Amino acid sequence: MESPTFLHALLPNVPPYVSYSWLAMALLIVPALVMRRNLSLVPSGLQNFMETLSDFFLGLANNSIGHHWGERFFPLIGTLGLYILVSNFFGLIPGFESPTSNINMTASMAIPVFLATHYYGIKVHGIKYFNHFLGPIRSIYALPLMIMMFFIELIGHLVRPVTLSVRLFGNMIAKHIILLVLATLAPFLVPTLILGLGTLVSLIQAYVFVLLTTLYLAGAVEEGH
Repeated sequence: MESPTFLHALLPNVPPYVSYSWLAMALLIVPALVMRRNLSLVPSGLQNFMETLSDFFLGLANNSIGHHWGERFFPLIGTLGLYILVSNFFGLIPGFESPTSNINMTASMAIPVFLATHYYGIKVHGIKYFNHFLGPIRSIYALPLMIMMFFIELIGHLVRPVTLSVRLFGNMIAKHIILLVLATLAPFLVPTLILGLGTLVSLIQAYVFVLLTTLYLAGAVEEGH
């Protein structure tokens, strides 16, 4: 049986993935409020680091969705990216737990992405949004093909929140298990190999989640052809 984590020992009645998600939010909100009051035209230190991350997520949104919608979706994409990144890194700190290693937490991010995708799709295109589900050929002669494509697309869209949440959850659990195994087999390599591998996995999984989010949103607001 694993020993309780730091926050679980302090808050035994709160599930660890909830308490560490609160901590992740606090680590993002508090520095943001501090920097907001002390913004400089010549950024340095923490402001420079956060602006670099913001530029990265803004560039990802603009390149995938376009400048108009990319800037509108940037708050969602940037928030998801920073939150997942901080949460993933918690798993590298002894006595801490990564909230993204719990399926409830990953699903709580994947479901809003799913809802936002179809909300903006309908908002932009109206009833014509459902043309995305009918495939490229639309005529009375291709009605059977259109019906088949509709159900294929419908299933594909319904599994998106499942794949988003399970992918992040599964990879973070796998990372935790691999790190424990490596720590047992080669304890002298812990300071370098294990932390390096854990950092790489944390970065990649945060990027994959955000990238898929931008692609889903881009597919919803783009014009069907």
